[in-house]
Amino acid sequence: MRDLYPFLYSGDSDLEAVLEDVRRSTVDKANEIVALRREVLDRDGAKIASCAGRMAEAFRAGGRLFTFGNGGSSTDAQDVAALFLNPGGEARPLPALALTTDIAVVTALSNDVGFEVAFARQLAAFGRPGDIAFGLSTSGNSVNLIRAFEEAMRRGMLTVGMAGYTGGQIAGLEGLDFLFVVPSPSVHRIQEAQTTVFHVLWELTQEALWSRAHPGAYDPPE
Repeated sequence: MRDLYPFLYSGDSDLEAVLEDVRRSTVDKANEIVALRREVLDRDGAKIASCAGRMAEAFRAGGRLFTFGNGGSSTDAQDVAALFLNPGGEARPLPALALTTDIAVVTALSNDVGFEVAFARQLAAFGRPGDIAFGLSTSGNSVNLIRAFEEAMRRGMLTVGMAGYTGGQIAGLEGLDFLFVVPSPSVHRIQEAQTTVFHVLWELTQEALWSRAHPGAYDPPE
């Protein structure tokens, strides 16, 4: 915390100096996330477009999106599901469910079997070939995400993962269709960049669905 917000620990009673430290800290963090987003786009832009195309194909064929994650990534997983399910405006609503929202199911599986199966068992019950498994992590080492991806791959689902640092154990999974790694040691910056990636995925998926439904037309609705 001291490294992130040194002005909170400075003991400086000079208000102007403290405000200048706050300003500098804010600018530095903003510049950092802009640079990180640009790095991810430069490296994975084509892969993001390819993933969106595959997701659009899955939705056209009747596939459903299942999202999952732990802690802050659980909140992001719910954000992904809500974005696809209820986008607002003229965008097409798509079937999506966050596996983190049913507390009774998550706690029952965690208590009776083990937390590592909290998402895998739900995919075993609901998942079918052609569905999409979308997991988010900052470390890339969450055992319950790894088990969920393994279950999804066994069921012939499209698998999409997001991780930070260097990808962790998820990066070593064989058969994962797409993995987007945000190369940062900061959980804050990782989650901010991941949010950008999944919003771009949503937008490109919508564009692909609209373009297929309106061949030769331009300007899909936002």
